[in-house]
Amino acid sequence: PPEESALERRLREARQEAQASNQRFWARHNRAFRQEKEEFIYSRLKAKGLEMRDESGQKATLNAEEMADFYKDFLSKNFKKRLQYNRDWYKHNFRITFLMGQVALVRALRWLRRRKKNVEQ
Repeated sequence: PPEESALERRLREARQEAQASNQRFWARHNRAFRQEKEEFIYSRLKAKGLEMRDESGQKATLNAEEMADFYKDFLSKNFKKRLQYNRDWYKHNFRITFLMGQVALVRALRWLRRRKKNVEQ
C-alpha cells in the first residue's frame, strides 16, 4: 500500500518470508521424495528381476505393501527435518500473529483518535 507504515511493512515482509521459507522447504522435500521413491521402485524391481517398464511400455509399479515400506522409511528418515520445519513454521506464525496484533492496535488507536477529533469539532 502507498501509505504503508514501518510496522505494516514488517508484517508484510514477515508474511513474505514465511511463504518463501515454506515454499523452499516443500520444494526440496518433494524433490527428495520423488527421487528416493524412484530409486526405491527401481531397486525393488531390479531385485525381482523386472525392468522399469513392462512389455507394453507401461511403467512398472509396486504393490501397496511394498510402497508402505518406502513411505515409512522416508518419513522416519526425514523426521528431524520435518520437526525443524514445524518449529520454524510456528516461529514465523507467532511473529506474524504478534505483528498483526500490533498493527490492529495501532489502527484501532488511530481510528479512536480520529473519532474523538471529529466529536470535538
